[in-house]
Amino acid sequence: MTELLRVADLSVTYGSGAPSVNRISFTVGEGSVVALLGANGAGKSSIMKAVSGLTPSSGAVLFNGQDIGALPARARVAKGIVYVPEGREIVGELTVRENLILGGYQKAAAERKRRIDMVLDLFPEIAEKVDRQAWRLSGGEQQMLAIGRGLVADPKLLLLDEPSLGLAPLLVRRVFDRLATIREESELAIVLVEQNLAVTMRLCDELHFLRGGRIVGHRRAEDLKDEAARQQAIDAYLGAAA
Repeated sequence: MTELLRVADLSVTYGSGAPSVNRISFTVGEGSVVALLGANGAGKSSIMKAVSGLTPSSGAVLFNGQDIGALPARARVAKGIVYVPEGREIVGELTVRENLILGGYQKAAAERKRRIDMVLDLFPEIAEKVDRQAWRLSGGEQQMLAIGRGLVADPKLLLLDEPSLGLAPLLVRRVFDRLATIREESELAIVLVEQNLAVTMRLCDELHFLRGGRIVGHRRAEDLKDEAARQQAIDAYLGAAA
């Protein structure tokens, strides 16, 4: 598998405190899904923001073999790195369609329309409400809109931060089923931040477990198909957080 992203000795520090992320390293192959799991405060979101260029960091971030550490967030989006943040951060006063248009602001009009049509086919729940203000959508529909807005940008790497947060189990399954469909139909790579191992196992190829800003364990998804192996990973790396 061709390497798409390489993160090497990445550290993130806010102010004069201890590092939120302390010299972590991992890789993501083209078309693969890599999960970062850990409790609140483990550094997961800081890693995503550093990779997307939204927060300063030290260490190396290489994308398609190019060091992008000095590039601003906008330039990273143009290269194909798109971040869907925790909490969705859609623009509630805009319609569903207008939010999707924002996602494709760097695209030519014809390509943007094609991508929006693709997203609406993928998420019929929001297609039925395309002219409705986004704040009127349910939580699950808002998450679909946030992911769809990211997809309109035609990413090579999608950074998904806690997509299951605040959703009922049925909606979580629906969102992750659509993500699985995206995987089957494209070469899109995904870095997935989650706290829930069971949810994560539906989609990912590899899992990195974080604690205190460090990677404390790594497993391949195929190694965790057995229930006893999953429980061992939970006990070793996640504890009560799982």
